[in-house]
Amino acid sequence: MKLESKIPEGPLAEKWARHKFGLKLVNPANKRKYEIIVVGTGLAGASAAASLAELGYNVKAFCFQDSPRRAHSIAAQGGINAAKNYQNDGDSVYRLFYDTVKGGDYRAREANVHRLAEVSVNIIDQCVAQGVPFAREYGGLLSNRSFGGAQVSRTFYARGQTGQQLLLGAYSALSRQVATGKVKMYTRTEMLDLVVEGGKARGIITRNLVTGKIESHSGHAVLLCTGGYGNVFYLSTNAMGSNVTAAWRAHKKGALFGNPCFTQIHPTCIPVKGNYQSKLTLMSESLRNDGRVWVPKTVEMAEQVRKGQLKPSAIKEEDRDYFLERRYPSFGNLVPRDVASRNAKYVCDENRGVASTGLAVFLDFADAIKRDGKKTIEAKYGNLFEMYEKITDDNPYETPMMIYPAVHYTMGGLWVDYNLMTTVPGCYALGEANFSDHGANRLGASALMQGLADGYFVIPYTIGDYLATIGPSDKLPVDHPAFKQAEAAVNDQIKHLMSLKGKKTAEEIHRELGLIMWDYCGMSRSAEGLKKAKGLIQELRKEFWSNIRITGDADELNQALELAGRVADFLELGELMVDDALNRQESCGGHFREEYQTEDGEAQRDDANFAYVAAWEYKGENQPEVLHKEELVFENVKLTQRSYK
Repeated sequence: MKLESKIPEGPLAEKWARHKFGLKLVNPANKRKYEIIVVGTGLAGASAAASLAELGYNVKAFCFQDSPRRAHSIAAQGGINAAKNYQNDGDSVYRLFYDTVKGGDYRAREANVHRLAEVSVNIIDQCVAQGVPFAREYGGLLSNRSFGGAQVSRTFYARGQTGQQLLLGAYSALSRQVATGKVKMYTRTEMLDLVVEGGKARGIITRNLVTGKIESHSGHAVLLCTGGYGNVFYLSTNAMGSNVTAAWRAHKKGALFGNPCFTQIHPTCIPVKGNYQSKLTLMSESLRNDGRVWVPKTVEMAEQVRKGQLKPSAIKEEDRDYFLERRYPSFGNLVPRDVASRNAKYVCDENRGVASTGLAVFLDFADAIKRDGKKTIEAKYGNLFEMYEKITDDNPYETPMMIYPAVHYTMGGLWVDYNLMTTVPGCYALGEANFSDHGANRLGASALMQGLADGYFVIPYTIGDYLATIGPSDKLPVDHPAFKQAEAAVNDQIKHLMSLKGKKTAEEIHRELGLIMWDYCGMSRSAEGLKKAKGLIQELRKEFWSNIRITGDADELNQALELAGRVADFLELGELMVDDALNRQESCGGHFREEYQTEDGEAQRDDANFAYVAAWEYKGENQPEVLHKEELVFENVKLTQRSYK
């Protein structure tokens, strides 16, 4: 299979403008003749559905929550990047482009990243017009703060609730279209299969999560906006409902999966507390603006802290190791997430961690409070401090927070071309569901940027190019054999799952999978560990399909059945992630192979052999997937060893 990225010709800064002019158009009178299916109503899905309906298309929008307002996008607390240069500190579209390519360790397409930087400035205007309450300076201008991987302040924010406020803006736009009848909302509905006929995406099969009813929905195009797959690790910062099912079922119908091993570990998470914890809580990266990361310099002091014999405040300044500031003086505590996470792991591996488990470092605000005053810090981070105190029963104004890295964002996802179309014509992937513009590592405050860029400013242009070629009449009725066959396959899998009368729950299997993934395909990977993980996952898959038990019935509200279907997909995805990590014999961004590192423990890329997007093709049950490569060409940035020192 030849991968056609459809990257336009011409100078980098002109590619998107030229491409838009060259795209085919659908005239306003014809737009109302097309029906578009949008799966997922977080930032990417809600913005896409609202924008397409505003243009005149008929949209069917699906979410498994009871309201789009519950999408996991609300959890992106810290901010959204844009190259407005309000601080007059040297920012520009090109600098945002460069920081993002460098932050992704040179494993992203130049053209996509530059487009993202270009439209970032439009996103802020759009959101302000919708009433998003961004923080403002005294004179009325929007405020900015710093985030990891950049030396300029370009992150717009609404206290510690940026994702929630942006989602409310997109939701208001979506609700307006629901009220006009241009968008039909399907809540508590999960996509279980993509219908492909004649080489094109024709619609989806869904399950009503309240009644259990299996239904078919036909459309001219399908947009998958279903987020990332971090929950393959069981414990992650994602909402517990976040899953890979929609994307994975599309993958099994012909959509290639790109860079599955690229998982971002976020450095600023509340540490794991017990064996039966169901999820992890993220503390915003924005806290690293004013918080200083440190551990005791000696193992003996760290042990005293762990035992509760020594308070952090009693440790003298000269006995503290501000390890990020020490190793990376230019960026300090604002190094990118992958770098901060690995260094936190290193000091904990040296037995200098500070929680009772030994797996935590301090994030200390004492200096900031002394410098700026408690009221200033409270105005910036009040709700985050309050959240931390409610969860840990520690007051971060008086004692340092304790944090440790955790699985957060996934840079891998369905492979898409420049138009956001997967390898299945008519099937698109937006936001975190695609293999994204972030390469091997996502810089903070760019997830919200990509989701809204795709939904508001990319897909409204690019989808017309496809629709204009097929015409309004090219739509299958739901009684077509292709839909009936897909429905039958979904029903068969559900019956099979319900027929199993084993002893384990899907959650128990999921927890075991998560431990395997974290231990062998988490913050660091090795060939030996990955090979072991592959065997363990294969054994776990066999156990799942022979020893699982689902209570209740299929034709009713049944969360155990929902979870079982999602865990079945996670098991298959987990094995592919391991294969991808084993294949990529280099270290880059969030993918750190122990065999490939510099003398001082930094990631060592192999640009001669691995400067490509790995796109995997599904070949059938229990068959090895086939690797396709999209070679990455860098004409505007020089491939250099990433340094934040």
